This record gives sequence, C-alpha cells and structure tokens, in this order.
Amino acid sequence: MNYLFTSESVSEGHPDKVADQISDSILDEFLRQDPEAKVACETFCTAGLVVVGGEVASEHAYVDIQKVVRDTISRIGYTKAEYGFDATSCGIISTIHEQSADINRGVVREDEMSQGAGDQGMMFGYACKNTPDYMPLALYLSHRLLRVLSDIRHNGEIAYLRPDAKAQFSVEFDGKTNKPVRVHTIVLSTQHDEFDSDEAMHERIEKDVREIVLPRLIASLPAELAALFDDKFILHVNPTGKFVIGGPAGDTGLTGRKIIVDTYGGRGAHGGGAFSGKDPSKVDRSAAYAARYLAKNLVAAGVASECLVQLAYAIGVAEPVSVYVNSYGTGVCPDAEIAAKLRGLFDLRPAAIVRKFGLKNPIYAPTAAYGHFGREPYVKDGIQFFAWEKLDSVDLLKKEFGL
Repeated sequence: MNYLFTSESVSEGHPDKVADQISDSILDEFLRQDPEAKVACETFCTAGLVVVGGEVASEHAYVDIQKVVRDTISRIGYTKAEYGFDATSCGIISTIHEQSADINRGVVREDEMSQGAGDQGMMFGYACKNTPDYMPLALYLSHRLLRVLSDIRHNGEIAYLRPDAKAQFSVEFDGKTNKPVRVHTIVLSTQHDEFDSDEAMHERIEKDVREIVLPRLIASLPAELAALFDDKFILHVNPTGKFVIGGPAGDTGLTGRKIIVDTYGGRGAHGGGAFSGKDPSKVDRSAAYAARYLAKNLVAAGVASECLVQLAYAIGVAEPVSVYVNSYGTGVCPDAEIAAKLRGLFDLRPAAIVRKFGLKNPIYAPTAAYGHFGREPYVKDGIQFFAWEKLDSVDLLKKEFGL
C-alpha cells in the first residue's frame, strides 16, 4: 500500500529564521575577526524588537551588534515600517556576556587535536537517493519552492510579496520500494501586501502561484522529479485567506526553533541540538555536519541506498563515545561493520572535523535559511562553504567495501 510523507520549510523571512540568521551573522563576524572565538549566540525577535543574548570568549574581536543585526534584517527584506518590523527602526538589546570558564576549559587545550567536545549529546546525519542532493524529497521540494518564491520577491517580479512564507509538500511513496510516485499535496502560505478586496487578493495570489511560481519550480527540477507533478495534486495557497501580518510582527522568532527544517524534514533523526549561533567547538553543529558527510558519502559510494549515522560525545572528551549506523536494510554488510569501518577511516575528534571542513571560517550565515544540508559546496573569496556536502570520500569507501 502506498503512503504519504510530509515535510515543510520556511523562508528567510520567517521569524524563527530571522533569529537564526542574526545569530549566525553575529557568529560570522566574530570568526572573521578571531577564528578561535567561542560563541553561543541566541536571538529573540518580535514586533519592533530584537534581543540578542549568549556567551562569547575572544581575545580581540569586537563586533558591532547593532550594525550586524540591522544589516541582516535589511538583507532579508524587512525594510518598510508598514511590516511592523524593519531594519531601521527596530529596537536592539544585547546581553552577550563572557563564556563560562567551566565550559571553556573543556574546549581550549594546548594540544589543539585533544580539544574536547563543547557538550555532551548525540548528532545525526542522513542521506538517501530520492534526490540529486541525497536529501529527502518532500523537504527538498519545500526548500526549492521557497527559494524560487524568494528569488521572485527579491527581483520584484511579483511586487506584493513580503518576506515571510512557509511551504509544505506531501509526497506519495510506493509502499514496497519506498520510491516516490507523485506529489500529492502542496501547501504554500506567503505574506503579501494589503489588497483592496480580500477575495481579489486570494484569487490573484493563487493564480500567480499556479502560473508563475510552480512552473518555475518544476522547470528547475531534474526530469524524473518534474514528472512527479501531475494534474491531480492538491494545492492550498494561503489557506486562512489572508497573510498580511507576518514575520516578527505576526509571531515571535527564536534561534533554534526550526531544527527539523534545518536538517531532514523529519525523515532522518535529529539529536535535539540547534545549530545557528554556535561556533564549531559545539558538536551540536560540527558533528552533525560530519555525520551528514559520512551518510552522504556512504550512499553515493553504494554502501547503502539510505543511511543514518549517529555520533555521540561527552563534554571535554575528544573521541566520540559511540558511532552508530542504520542502513534500513539496504547496506552491503551489517550496520555494525559499517560503523566500525567509519571509526577506522575517519578522524571524528572535534578538532579534526573543524580542520577538515574549515569550520573556523565565517561561513554560517548562508546555512541559516533553506537548510544546512543538500546545499551545493562553493568557494567565495577563497573560503569554502558547505564543505560537508562534498563527495570526496566516495572512492575511499568503495575501496574499503570492495565496490
């Protein structure tokens, strides 16, 4: 019997994502000035107000919090007072203080490679063959739809769009093969300007979604995924009928409240720790990137067609306390054997992860919207972004597993 699986994404103008982007932009500025800075920064935003808090350890970095916050809000698109939240007039309160010495002693060592994990906990990475990015299909489509909508908003093609939006895809899968069959339901809620008539407004927005936004999305997809859109899918556009009040003026935003959007849309597990605002000594972030790297390379190498990797750490201890693999019955050998081989092949100490992926660089603001995974690696100004998405261990894994 076929089944449905649903995932959602939110735009960069969603209040929680505004908070994530502010936190990661502040982190980036600290790392730009001091790559050794230790940062844990969280943001709360509401109508007309941003509150930034957290802890920092840095010998010489000075960050103009006001400027970073306002620049980030402006970049997202909250630039008009009528939005109820805008870059020029919002109040900003900073309560950032020095990092606890009890935490700092576990992550700062004379021997860099013996650096301990910044906290205890477990982190997960996931990959599958549903999409070219080795990401779950429902989340992949949700992210892509909102990026198309964002591009259209920023270039002014649909002038009434405002920054806040949410998308959700329900995909039908074959119950025997777990392969996608068709797109079943799409939900898109997008913030917009006030119209003279609510009825005319809703009709116009749904028409533009059907005739501009969705065709643009489908045209951007590989042929096999575009074919999943037939003429029977259900479309809900702004189901409440109106979405003028949005962003932090419509709901509060808080760093770390969209961790399922950030990761795998509920298809793969999540350890519970948020990413944004945390420097890479926090394994919540760095080890989650490493786990994704392992899972993606395993699937790309043909070791499994679907894979979940768990890494677990103790605060102040460098080596992971456990490595777990679940190939959902698709592995070429027992999962415990795959996990054992990973421990032998890859250095999973926090300092080694940081070094491999260049995580002391200011690379984090782009991760804070549209997911930390399934992104194309790129180099800008000599800095590597999304290095954990590289497939540079495929040959090594093929050799190790005799493939």
